[in-house]
Amino acid sequence: MLAPVAGTVRAMADVPDPVFAGGIVGPGLAIDPSRDGLVEAISPVAGTIIKLHPHAFVILAPGSRGLLVHLGLDTVQLGGAGFTLHAAEGDTVAAGDTVVSWNPADVADGGRSPVCPVVALDAEPGTVTALVAPGETVRAGEPLFEWA
Repeated sequence: MLAPVAGTVRAMADVPDPVFAGGIVGPGLAIDPSRDGLVEAISPVAGTIIKLHPHAFVILAPGSRGLLVHLGLDTVQLGGAGFTLHAAEGDTVAAGDTVVSWNPADVADGGRSPVCPVVALDAEPGTVTALVAPGETVRAGEPLFEWA
């Protein structure tokens, strides 16, 4: 699974949201994105977009594995303001295709966390292996974790 945005990798347990931090929807990693203007969030894997909101999307990869990318926390409250969709539900995407563009600095300036959880939906504990350690930086499109 590729990093959907550039930034500093965070452990899921350190995400300031109990649902993500508790691994309720699945394991993964989070990225604290760069605040340098407009950011294109890319698909971390090839597959089909089965859910698309301005603030989040789910890609169904081959083998029926769903991957959630959530762009910031509590960003659903923005009602789509500040997010531009570049795809639609049902689209087939390649890893690296742009799905949404947004400005993490605007999210932070509005009092919300721009941290982006990247979640292997419904994955069993121990099936996700980090390829980048928390605290390290990653560029969009670089390997982030493996899902065994």
